[in-house]
Amino acid sequence: MIKGAIFDLDGTLLDSMPIWDKAGEVFLHNLGIEAEPDLAKVMYSMSMTEGAEFLKERYCLDMDVEAIITGINHTIEDFYFYQVQLKEGVEQFLKDMQQAGIKMAVATSCDRQVFARALERLNVINRFDGIFTCTEIGSGKEKPDIYLAAAKHMGTLPMDTWVFEDALFALKSAKDTGFRTVGVFDASNHANIEKIKRTSDIYLEKLNDFNVFLVKASS
Repeated sequence: MIKGAIFDLDGTLLDSMPIWDKAGEVFLHNLGIEAEPDLAKVMYSMSMTEGAEFLKERYCLDMDVEAIITGINHTIEDFYFYQVQLKEGVEQFLKDMQQAGIKMAVATSCDRQVFARALERLNVINRFDGIFTCTEIGSGKEKPDIYLAAAKHMGTLPMDTWVFEDALFALKSAKDTGFRTVGVFDASNHANIEKIKRTSDIYLEKLNDFNVFLVKASS
């Protein structure tokens, strides 16, 4: 039975992963610091707070963690405010899910002040029963805390709740805690596609057909 759904934001609902590949690098560049190669991969599974703590220690930044988070957010917020779009099919998929009476929540590593205006601009913010961020929860998605908080808010059990994610580590975290999982394709995770498919209960190239998901989830 499908009673609830928890959606990742970047790479699952929003076509936004390219901006994150450069966020840390651009932030450091603005400070006159050259970032290490593949910094985005190093920071990939971190929450905003964890990423800021990492940058502070690794690059000996004379800034507190909150200032680093603010600086990173400033490098990406214009993109979210004015440019980022939903991935193909997402708007209708969310509408169909809501009409089916399935409760929905967002679980994201992005900070609320960055994405909230984007969800309002894209007219989807009212589709969700709750929106949860790793910063506010206090841990990244390598731990299941954010999914458990979202399910508790919706009043659904993990076994009746589907987690939609594009990242392998997040899918593993959710599945190991008893959630049903939907792997969603995003080019940023191409190297892990086969592992994502094996980890997911359902794998979808796009969130563009609710009925396809419903049939697979009910089988």
